Amino acid sequence: MPTDVAVIIVNYGTPRMAITAADSVLSRAPDGLSVEIHIVDNASPGDDREVLSEAAARWGEDVTLHFEAVNHGFGRGNNLVLRQLAARPQPPDKVYLLNPDARLVTNAVAELAAFLDAHPRAGVVGSGIVDETTLKPVVCAFRFPGLVSEFSSALHIGPIWRMLKRWQVPFPPGIPQQEVDWVSGASMMARLSALAEVGFFDSDFFLYYEEVDLMHRMKRRGWEVWHLPEAKVTHVAGAATGVSSADPERPPLPGYWFDSWRFYFEKTHGRAGARVVALARWIGTLLGDLQCRLRRKPVKGPRNFATDFRQQVLRPLFGAVLPSRPSTR
Repeated sequence: MPTDVAVIIVNYGTPRMAITAADSVLSRAPDGLSVEIHIVDNASPGDDREVLSEAAARWGEDVTLHFEAVNHGFGRGNNLVLRQLAARPQPPDKVYLLNPDARLVTNAVAELAAFLDAHPRAGVVGSGIVDETTLKPVVCAFRFPGLVSEFSSALHIGPIWRMLKRWQVPFPPGIPQQEVDWVSGASMMARLSALAEVGFFDSDFFLYYEEVDLMHRMKRRGWEVWHLPEAKVTHVAGAATGVSSADPERPPLPGYWFDSWRFYFEKTHGRAGARVVALARWIGTLLGDLQCRLRRKPVKGPRNFATDFRQQVLRPLFGAVLPSRPSTR
């Protein structure tokens, strides 16, 4: 019998969470859907292979493990399975991408699948996401980033942020069902045919911005992206990536974050547009850091962000080193 939904979980260093995520799919209430699960292990350095293999003994044919020799990142890790699925004589109609640090609260698989069936122009639908501990809704639906949002979010001045609210990237937690620009890749279902139409995830991205870029390309092709809060999963923020915006002592961002930022804006705005947005982000950061210091308050955001952004975004975009600034983080 052809598969209705293929679930893909990309793991790196969180095998027990990945097992819990898979179990939450397997233990859902009967819904008449034929579902298969794929777990991609991105060459995790620990005992992930052994832990996942032990779980596979009880899963049987319901779960396929893909043990990789290198860390492909999120998008390329999903692409490994997506391309295999699309090459089948009878590919599944839908794919559900689920983070290893997420698990189903409701039967999100059936709810998201039913939504796509009822909305033929919807290429992607994301579930609601609730905090693992409090079960309160968290941000999981977004607008595309741009010049205004990059400058105002870097500035960290509340009145200005609120004045420009309509351009801010995140929608508030707990918004009702609606069409949005993009949804969190932690829990999203897509039509496989729509993903194939745009060439799946862009392999230039290792981690971060890959789902934003994917849905930007899908929207350009006329596909809709929706947020469905009735379908719910829990999510442990930062468990899979090691980066959490809720951490008051945020370490410097990894280099691939800056690469992904640059890739996204060059691909969507062109090099000239990316330069303008990058300067706005950098200047906003410098001004935001300055006002924090003048008010004798901790500088917000990741440590060394202004310096790292100048070196890893502005320098490649402009082809020269801009005047250095003292580190403020």
